[in-house]
Amino acid sequence: MRVALFATCLADQLFPDVAVASLKLLRHLGVEVDFPTAQTCCGQPAYNAGYHKETRELAEHHLKVFAGYDYVVLPSGSCGAMVKTHYLELFDQAPESYAESRELAERTFELTTFISEVLGREEIGADLSGLRVTYHDSCHAMRFMQVHKAPRTLLRAAGAELVEAEGHDVCCGFGGLFSVKMPEISAAMARAKISGIEATKANYLTSTDAGCLMQLAGTFRREGVELQVKHVAELLWQGIAEI
Repeated sequence: MRVALFATCLADQLFPDVAVASLKLLRHLGVEVDFPTAQTCCGQPAYNAGYHKETRELAEHHLKVFAGYDYVVLPSGSCGAMVKTHYLELFDQAPESYAESRELAERTFELTTFISEVLGREEIGADLSGLRVTYHDSCHAMRFMQVHKAPRTLLRAAGAELVEAEGHDVCCGFGGLFSVKMPEISAAMARAKISGIEATKANYLTSTDAGCLMQLAGTFRREGVELQVKHVAELLWQGIAEI
């Protein structure tokens, strides 16, 4: 099995520990992982801004970079949704690229779903006992990638006490360009999640998407909320590395 890690822009530029933890988790589970250095942005920001011609150029590059791998795994439901859903929309008038996009979509997986559904693993040798964790459902991960059960299963199997927050499946307000174009609404949406998260009395907030965690962590700092925020890949690797 040849697996390529797609790091995503946020992990590459702002949260490299997320990409490193993803790589280490996969290798810990016996997966042969490559990191294609020619990888770039999947094109989601340009797509959301309406620059579809420029997005197609990025998408065509992405198709070439990740050709030939059995699976492409990424620590993001958001970028995964771009590849699995919006590439098909971009190339609906280009039969060859559409076929390539459809084939890539079938072998592109969010990290926890890949571990759970492809590798068939629930218990991965992590120990998170004693940690009280609450999980935020990324809109793209949940609605486009159907990521819901897998991260929860892995966290519980590692011994974490998983406590669901009221509104765990409500948008945090990040939404990529949405937070830039409508910052006041975006910030209000993030603040609205605080009470539900605080009520869980969790030690950690986690999710599959760095963008959501960046949005919520920034809101916590501004509002004086003391809660550790970690991507699910980092949290699971922490449970392995500290044993």
